[in-house]
Amino acid sequence: MGSSSRQIWLNFLSLLPGTTLTLLTIAVAFLRFYDERDFSILELIGQPRVWSNRLTVAAAVVALVNFCVEWDRRNRETGRAARAEAQAANDRAAEAQRRTEEEQRRAEEEQRRVEEEQRRAEESARAANERAEERERATRRARVEVERDLAFLSFLADPSDDNRRKLTQTIAVLDQYRDSL
Repeated sequence: MGSSSRQIWLNFLSLLPGTTLTLLTIAVAFLRFYDERDFSILELIGQPRVWSNRLTVAAAVVALVNFCVEWDRRNRETGRAARAEAQAANDRAAEAQRRTEEEQRRAEEEQRRVEEEQRRAEESARAANERAEERERATRRARVEVERDLAFLSFLADPSDDNRRKLTQTIAVLDQYRDSL
């Protein structure tokens, strides 16, 4: 009952100045243009001209009140429209902010995904490099072992100075290889 009842009374009271102005205007016209011969009720009013002037002043006051009521109503409507526009602008700004944050979150998510893919690619490349290096070391080790075995077998089969020199060189290569490990 509180707010809606109050609003009903405010709406009713806002109609009073306009209605009163209309009634006063009718009364002024009635007193100005008719006399006792036209309407016998005018005999009850002692001085119709004086009362007409008084009602004219009252009508002017009521017109001023009506002007003020209308001015206030329009100011409230303008204020309401401005608040609604401000709320709409705030809503649009909040929506834009939400969209910006969502886009930023997506960009960060995409950046994390790209970084994760790069990290996995780097790990995969590192693992592939390690496997290639291990194969290369195994190949080099196998080559050195084959060279050693050939030099040793050549020396055993033919203990010549040439084979002895090859065996010595192979032993020196093996010492360098052992030092590099």
